[in-house]
Amino acid sequence: MDTIVKIDPNAVPKVKLATGAEIPVVGLGTFGSDNYGPEIIANAVKEAVKAGYRHIDCAAVYGNEKEIGQALKELFAEGVVRREELWITSKVWNDMHHDVVGACKKSLSDLGLDYLDLYLVHWPFPNFHAPKVSVESRDPHARPYIHEEYMEVWRAMESLVDNGLVRHIGTSNMTKAKMELLLRDCRIKPAFNEMELHPHFQQPELKKYMEDNGIRVIGFCPIGSPNRPERDKTPEDTVPIEDPVIVKIAEKHGIHPAVVCIKWAVQNGQIPIPFSVKPAKFVSNLRAAVEDPLTKEEMEAIKGIDKNCRFIKGQVFMWKTARSWRDLWDEDGTIWQ
Repeated sequence: MDTIVKIDPNAVPKVKLATGAEIPVVGLGTFGSDNYGPEIIANAVKEAVKAGYRHIDCAAVYGNEKEIGQALKELFAEGVVRREELWITSKVWNDMHHDVVGACKKSLSDLGLDYLDLYLVHWPFPNFHAPKVSVESRDPHARPYIHEEYMEVWRAMESLVDNGLVRHIGTSNMTKAKMELLLRDCRIKPAFNEMELHPHFQQPELKKYMEDNGIRVIGFCPIGSPNRPERDKTPEDTVPIEDPVIVKIAEKHGIHPAVVCIKWAVQNGQIPIPFSVKPAKFVSNLRAAVEDPLTKEEMEAIKGIDKNCRFIKGQVFMWKTARSWRDLWDEDGTIWQ
C-alpha cells in the first residue's frame, strides 16, 4: 500500500448546520464494490480515517457496510478516532421503502453504530429488482415516482429523527418538481440533497434551488466517476479530467486534474464525496480542501465547460412506459401530484 500522509482533520473546513452539527467539506465515498471487494473498500475507510478523513458516505446497496463497520470498530478500539468525531451517512434503498426503520436499524447494526449523522432516501422510485439491466432495458417491476408513497417513506424518515436513530435526514437524486412537493408536505425538512455534480454536469439551477430552500448539497461523481459500472456508460459521455480547461489548470498548480475538480466542488459550495481505495489519491482529494485554492478566473473558466452531461442516468429504474431515462429526471416538464 502507498505511504499514508496524514492531514490534520481540524484543518479541513466544515459546514455548520442549524442543528449545530458540523460536516467536513470533503467526504470519502464507498461506492465501488462492482470493481473492488468490500474488504478493500473497508480497508480504504480505515486508512482514510487514519489519514485525516472524518466524513464517510455509505449506503446499504453498496454491499459493504458490515465490513466498514468492522473497520470502524477497529479504529475506535485503537483510539484513532471517537464516534463523535465522525460524520457517517447511509441511505435506504428502493426495495426497503416499505420498512425504512428496519433498513436503518440494519445499517446501524452492520456499521456497529448507535446513530447516523445523516440518512438519505437513495432514490425516489419504489420497487427495484434488476440491478444488472442495461441502459435500454426495462425492469418489469419498476414504477414511476408516486408522491403519496414517497411521503410514507418520508414520514418514516422523520420518525428516525424523533427516535434518535439519525441526527439529520435528506434526499438523493431529487428533481425540483419532486422536491417542491416534499417541501410542501413534510414535517421535517431535508437537511441535504445528494446529487451528481462535476465540471461537465454543474446543475446550477437545481443547486441554487436547494440552497435557496436551506438544503445543503452533497455532490457525487465529483471527478466524473471514470470507474462507474459499464451499465452506466453511454457513447455521449465526456471525461471532465481530460477537459483542456481542467488539464491546463492542473498543470499550472502541479496537481492531478481530479484534484482540480475537487477544489472546484468545494469552492462551488458543494460537499464532494470522491471515491478511491488508493491512499495517495484519497489524501490528495482531502488536501484539495486545505491548500492552494483556485483563482476566481479559474473558477469562471470551469463554469464555462458545463456540458450538461449526466453520467448516472438511473436507467435501471425506468418503468414500462418511460420513453427514456430522461423521464426519471422530469426533463419533459412532468409535474408530479
